[in-house]
Amino acid sequence: MLPVSNLPEPLIRPARPADGPAVLDLARGLATTFPVDADPFGSTFADVLDSPGATLLVAELGDRVLGYLLGFDHPSFFANGPVAWVEELAVQAGHRRHGLGSLLMKAFEVEVRGRGVRLVALATTRAGGFYLAIGYTEHAAYLRKLL
Repeated sequence: MLPVSNLPEPLIRPARPADGPAVLDLARGLATTFPVDADPFGSTFADVLDSPGATLLVAELGDRVLGYLLGFDHPSFFANGPVAWVEELAVQAGHRRHGLGSLLMKAFEVEVRGRGVRLVALATTRAGGFYLAIGYTEHAAYLRKLL
């Protein structure tokens, strides 16, 4: 991974309604199971911004959103407190390997730790090496059923 220092300092911040088009473009590049359609995206984006258990962060350089992280936290029994799940992490192809994904993950961890979260989990099919490099460990199988 290249250091972020060779780029202008990125801003990691909560997403705003105006970020919708940029997040939509990034989500379309991330999705492999379902195509991301604009209409459902628009209503889901608004729901996420209004949901107290959701965190949507963006990585911004200048006036461009180059990445986002969507995560959720919720109560759990097994961890003796709340846990968090990273649902989506995407960085624009030309800006990968410059530390933006790591900054988004770190900001999410700080955010949810402040709410008492005890553990952050995620599933990935293409970025296992990235998550291992930033301190995550393989722990369980990921199973799914399309409905």
